[in-house]
Amino acid sequence: MNFGLTEEQELLHQEARKFLAEQSPLDVVRRVSSEPRGYAADQWKAIAELGWTGLITDEKFGGTGLGWIDLIVVLEETGRALFPSPLVSTLIAGSVIADVGSDAQQERWLPALASGDEIGALALVDDASDPASQTATTRATGDGEGFRVSGRKRHVIDAPNATLLLVLFEDEGGAQHIACVPASSEGVRVKPCETLDRTKRIGHIELDAVHVDRDAILASGADAAAARERALDRGAIATTAEILGAGTAIHEITVQFAKDREQFGSPIGRYQGVKHPLAEMYVDLESLRSLLYYAAWAIEEEPGDVPLATSRAKAFASEAFTNIGVGAIQLHGAVGYTEEYNVQLYLKRSKWARPAFGDENHHLERVARLRGL
Repeated sequence: MNFGLTEEQELLHQEARKFLAEQSPLDVVRRVSSEPRGYAADQWKAIAELGWTGLITDEKFGGTGLGWIDLIVVLEETGRALFPSPLVSTLIAGSVIADVGSDAQQERWLPALASGDEIGALALVDDASDPASQTATTRATGDGEGFRVSGRKRHVIDAPNATLLLVLFEDEGGAQHIACVPASSEGVRVKPCETLDRTKRIGHIELDAVHVDRDAILASGADAAAARERALDRGAIATTAEILGAGTAIHEITVQFAKDREQFGSPIGRYQGVKHPLAEMYVDLESLRSLLYYAAWAIEEEPGDVPLATSRAKAFASEAFTNIGVGAIQLHGAVGYTEEYNVQLYLKRSKWARPAFGDENHHLERVARLRGL
């Protein structure tokens, strides 16, 4: 396989970087992320018009119809810019519906997600901080042609802004189901959570006897379990792409600081105590790039490799990004912690990204299990 970008992918990469540099520089990111919603409606409309919200959605549903490598190219740039938006959750929600939804369900939901008119969120685990859990305490009772669903989903990424929730619940017979639940449904309440990284929003979802029609059920039983695992893997890969972009940005910022900052009449970048950590960061980022691009490639070319490839990439990314963030702050000295410097924004992102879709401990244990260790 060749992980060099095609001419079209390189153009996509350049255009994404240009758009984000012009429309969402870090001073705009600071302002937007401090607002209650946490993202700008005009920017969301703009990326929808660029086709980002439907990048991997089939053209017949209003999407762009591109592949996962193309998506990774864009997500590296959104990570680099710390772009505040519910893009990843919306894309993964669409991929679940495309995978297991009926023709009618795809017709109903995919065009709206691809256009950005609907914002998706994944409520597929009871607590997003524990993605390994296979249980579902969100329960349902029969209600004529559907169910009444009650329970709580904790730490759901992008829940405060979502209009469409993909909810996993368990019925009275113990079978699990994934359903599309409009956030406006009676009995749905979302409580936003305070997070260190204000560019990413998380919330707890409470469902109190929420009616779910049977025609809203995307998958049941073994199909629901498989769809859940694929969605979590894809979320981890997408998050890892943003980690790579953010890690590259913080490395570049720190390299430039090392060139500009003088101590004892010389740039600090000349000293081994600065050069070596920066070199180690670069090696980690290039190693991560290889792991990430293989995992993204495998989604469409070698689906059987995806679980192992995903966990390798996300485990490495979670630890490396945190270390890079801490190292960059240390190399900036005391000023790195101040609000004035942008480097602290990336450290905050590393703290958010580490547990998203599983931290390194979760994924290392999964690697060992998949390898039969």
